[in-house]
Amino acid sequence: MTRDIQPIFILPEGATKTSGKSAQRLNIEAAKLVADQVRTTLGPKGMDKMLVDNMGNVTITNDGVTILNEMNIEHPSAKMIVEIAKTQEAEVGDGTTTAVVLAGEFLKNAQDLLDQNVHPTIISKGYRLAADQSQKILEDMSEPVTIHDKELLKSLAMTAMTGKNADVAKEYLADLVVEAITDIAEDVDGKVVVDTDQIKIEKRVGAGVEDTELIQGIVIDKDRVHPSMPKRIRGAKIALIDAPVEIKDTETDAKISITDPAQMQAFLDQEEKMIKEKVEKILSTGANVVICQKGIDDIAQYMFAKRGVYAIRRVKRSDMEALAKATGAQLVNNLRELSAEDLGQAGIVEEQKVGDDALTMVRECQNPKSVTILVRGSTEHVADEVKRGLADAIGVLGASIKKGKVVGGAGAVEIALAKELRNFANTLIGKEQLAVLRFADAIEVIPRTLAESAGLDPIDKLAEMRAAHEKGMKWPAIDVFSGAIRDSWEDRIIEPLLVKVQAIKSASEVAVMILRIDDVIASGSESAPSMPPPGAGGMPMM
Repeated sequence: MTRDIQPIFILPEGATKTSGKSAQRLNIEAAKLVADQVRTTLGPKGMDKMLVDNMGNVTITNDGVTILNEMNIEHPSAKMIVEIAKTQEAEVGDGTTTAVVLAGEFLKNAQDLLDQNVHPTIISKGYRLAADQSQKILEDMSEPVTIHDKELLKSLAMTAMTGKNADVAKEYLADLVVEAITDIAEDVDGKVVVDTDQIKIEKRVGAGVEDTELIQGIVIDKDRVHPSMPKRIRGAKIALIDAPVEIKDTETDAKISITDPAQMQAFLDQEEKMIKEKVEKILSTGANVVICQKGIDDIAQYMFAKRGVYAIRRVKRSDMEALAKATGAQLVNNLRELSAEDLGQAGIVEEQKVGDDALTMVRECQNPKSVTILVRGSTEHVADEVKRGLADAIGVLGASIKKGKVVGGAGAVEIALAKELRNFANTLIGKEQLAVLRFADAIEVIPRTLAESAGLDPIDKLAEMRAAHEKGMKWPAIDVFSGAIRDSWEDRIIEPLLVKVQAIKSASEVAVMILRIDDVIASGSESAPSMPPPGAGGMPMM
């Protein structure tokens, strides 16, 4: 007698499961779709994207990480590609589009091998071998750079800003970035250290991009606390106070019992006396500028104004720390401990109206280790994109000095790297060789995309670049404006080694992770991402 076997359900109702080649294909398609979203933004002739959120706010940009952050991506594999861009931005500040495009191409080429029945484990091993070898090849072909190579640093900054709205004044802006980086660089145990967080970028709409300026100090989004205070102080002696210049509420519940009107007046007089003592303590140090992280009482404001002191209050902690680095002041949180030695110095502290806002400018600091770039732009969208371009340039210079190595740009380094990887593949035995060769082909997606964006024939241009490299040109690159193959180093198109190293490392690691997934199990709960049905050719990402 045949016994009926009851089906066993281990997943909740509504859950979906995709297995084997279907799961791999869907994951790869999702990753490729993300890469395709940003691929057309690559290079000087890359296009911009207009992003509109659910509130109707518009962002126009060709910055990879900004585009991906604004997109409402749901597919889990696609989210992994977005993480590459975020990691690239956090680590080196630029190359986000490169990293995402590489990941998409690695997976696309892996799909070809999967269709030839090459096992994912073999592809993964080959990709890891190629990624490790890439690090060595890039290190060997790179050129040194130091904080003293001003022209080289300027070329790096200009390359980073190419293709963005900052492009219109990139030479001027590059000079500002190099000067800012030079200002904040510090010698620590014989090694130059650059903390790019010490370059504050403040944005204001109005004027033109060329009116952007570098301030040897800090811009604070605050105005004077009292209209009778002077608008400008020369030879500023600055007290940074992290304590209230007012009567603070007690930390425990307190009750004051007053039975006589005279007691009330005595209480108020005592409060006023306490505030005056605080003010006199500050003034006794010789301070003529008071910057307070907490509040300043009305009486204290009047007294400061009467004595010709410029004061601002409720300043952000990050601005207080930046001011300390810029002016040399000590941040004091106990007024009794404040002394003349704690004061910082600045040539000028002034209130200045920029656009519709009144800002406090702390200028002309001697040897500041924190500076500000005040970005201007004719519209909000222009100013935003210039700010992003400057942030990329700052990140690039920081990465270059940190690693101390740079490479030729405009697709040159990828052509050289692909050639060396093919030579490396010929030393391997087994199917891993196929994966390394496909990895090398994928690397060339960068020069191929640059050619496509410029309306050039990518096959012809890749062939010309390879031929130029074979003839001895170390950095053969595409001139997207003329279509000629030129030496990118001579044309001063230079990129940090760290950007390339991080992009290849991140892209290859995520590609390997996605390749090793053979089951996708999506919960049936409402919070779970919706999965496409098995065999679907594409999936919604937005």
